[in-house]
Amino acid sequence: MRTTITLDERLLHRLKKRAAESGTSVSRLIERAVRLLLQAPAPERRGHFDLVTFGEGGQFTSLNVDKTAALLESDDIERFAQQR
Repeated sequence: MRTTITLDERLLHRLKKRAAESGTSVSRLIERAVRLLLQAPAPERRGHFDLVTFGEGGQFTSLNVDKTAALLESDDIERFAQQR
């Protein structure tokens, strides 16, 4: 069966090189890789969990979680204040 896949250029370059070294085609290498992947046991799925919260809504932190810089700054202050 024929199909189309999209690969990163560097990956495709490496595949072509490996195919040439092996005396085979890129298609055969991909097919072999997929067969190996499908023979391996499937990774375990993590079970569902419920996030337990307490209280009646509102903010759970005084930090503005929409501002990444503020979170990083708070983390740095907490971490480096303990080193003094």
